[in-house]
Amino acid sequence: MRFTDDFMDEIKARTRVSDIVGRHVKLKRQGREFAGLSPFTNEKSPSFFVNDEKGFYHCFSSGKHGDAINFMMEVEGLSFPESVERLAGMAGVSMPAEDPQAAAKAAQSKKLINWTEEAQRFFEKSLRRNLGAQARVYLEGRGLSEADWKRFGIGFAPDSFDALRDELVNKGAPMGALVETGLVIEPEDRDRQSNRQPWDRFRNRIMFPITDSRGRLIAFGGRAMAADAKAKYLNSPETQLFHKGSVLYHYPQARKALSDPKNPARGLIVAEGYMDVIALARAGFEHAVAPLGTALTEDQMSLLWRAGPEPILCFDGDKAGLRAAFRSIERALPLIKPGQTLRFALMPEGLDPDDLIRERGASAMRKALEDALPLVDMLWRREVDREPLDTPESKAGLKDRIYAALREIAHDGVRDQYKTALLERFDKAYGRPAFKPGRGKSSWGRNKGNPPPTSALKARMGRYDDIGMGRAPREKRLVQAVLHNPALLERVDEIFFELKFDTPALTELQKCIFSFWRSAIAVDKHAIRAHIEQQGYAAHLKLFTAFGRNPSALAMTGPDADQDFREAEWLKEAAAHQELDVADAQRAEFRDRMNAVLQANDREAMKKLMRAAAATKRQTSA
Repeated sequence: MRFTDDFMDEIKARTRVSDIVGRHVKLKRQGREFAGLSPFTNEKSPSFFVNDEKGFYHCFSSGKHGDAINFMMEVEGLSFPESVERLAGMAGVSMPAEDPQAAAKAAQSKKLINWTEEAQRFFEKSLRRNLGAQARVYLEGRGLSEADWKRFGIGFAPDSFDALRDELVNKGAPMGALVETGLVIEPEDRDRQSNRQPWDRFRNRIMFPITDSRGRLIAFGGRAMAADAKAKYLNSPETQLFHKGSVLYHYPQARKALSDPKNPARGLIVAEGYMDVIALARAGFEHAVAPLGTALTEDQMSLLWRAGPEPILCFDGDKAGLRAAFRSIERALPLIKPGQTLRFALMPEGLDPDDLIRERGASAMRKALEDALPLVDMLWRREVDREPLDTPESKAGLKDRIYAALREIAHDGVRDQYKTALLERFDKAYGRPAFKPGRGKSSWGRNKGNPPPTSALKARMGRYDDIGMGRAPREKRLVQAVLHNPALLERVDEIFFELKFDTPALTELQKCIFSFWRSAIAVDKHAIRAHIEQQGYAAHLKLFTAFGRNPSALAMTGPDADQDFREAEWLKEAAAHQELDVADAQRAEFRDRMNAVLQANDREAMKKLMRAAAATKRQTSA
């Protein structure tokens, strides 16, 4: 029975090699791999390794290497169909039923592949004949030797409309089969042009063979030798064998190279074209592939992730290269998940991988790959580069675009991580400083500067000497003011998130308010309360149901207070709250200094004083 690629991929996706091997070998995790004693030799030190990410096992003592199916064939003595059937049962995948139509289609595909292979032999011979002299000069000028031609199956299509056609027909190829393979073109109207025979599709081109994921030759790509050719590169058309968006050039060889235990890479390298892939392979980066003249499709990304979790996409560092990288991001976002992402290697402007290797050597290429940017970095760059970010409106637009991109990510966990990473960058660059909980206190980044106090604000600051010193009520007032009027955070956010509350419920509300504040586009008291309830802290809001008629509370939350007045009252409350952490002998000095910075509206100095007070409290408690 013939098993389809989709069926085999489904089994492999549901089966971990370590689970299969672990039935026979005691495995112990070592980093990303598992190690154990070889089941093939009698050894005392582990030399047998299993890598689930790359889907293989490797035995250094015997040299044996393979996937779960190979292991069952080796260890359990099963045939290939028996191993597949056993794995399918373990994975919960139904075996395919016999399909006469599928069998007939497979037989026809085999015949087409045979004629495609005959065409490959013709192209290779043509390259070495007199008519291939110009092509040989070109290849040698690109640094490719005859050994390279053989290694990569490079050939030459003569500048003729019938050379390949006649060669294959003389060998018994039906004309219809040659049309089906895409090797020859049939006239559109045979009745009106009955004197015209089908002609060769590829003429005067250097030929590159294209294989499917199983290594079967299914199509060709041809590079024109003529400078005035309409298309510099020409691929085979869509056929029964070849679907351009589902194939990657050099994929079987690259996947095998990546599975080599000595290869530390976590994914394939994706370059733009045939010559880039060949240059990378010749330089030692044999795990390189290329799409066939189009942006990466979902099927091609699936092939990449089947080989490794972090493929690296290589792009020119110019504007066109960045646009291509950004298009790849758009296609990838809905598909990313744990163990399935992309990285981006940007080449020096004006250079592709082939140019970089020839001009600066393999070490320069290796450095570019080592410096490859994670997908989240390129996503950030894409959104930041859309427009100048020099107005509040443009910055708000950036945040809107970030949220739009987040909505494209299907996996909840990955989307949450991207949200955290991107909003932290936004806050650091254009918004609020980043909040870093840990080590017993909260730490905010430096403020970029405060607006000078208005005369109205200076007049309303006053002093806080007469404020009552009850700590718990004051904590409630500080939080209540923010809940009642979240817009106040635009002025006092840094100081609010610096405060240390003694009441656990208020500390939890403070953190909950922060999670709302750093991600909210619009500030609204109903929205912030809804967020608190969604986070499971609705009961904490009952702390404020009997808030009373405290003058300070009314000043901060009353309907007639303007924002300057609210801010002044809130800052005085915050200063009085922090004074309780100061030793008695230092309290008068702290009060004078705090009143001075309040009058100057110097929030940075206020934060320093508050941190000093907190440090004093910790030293006293120690």
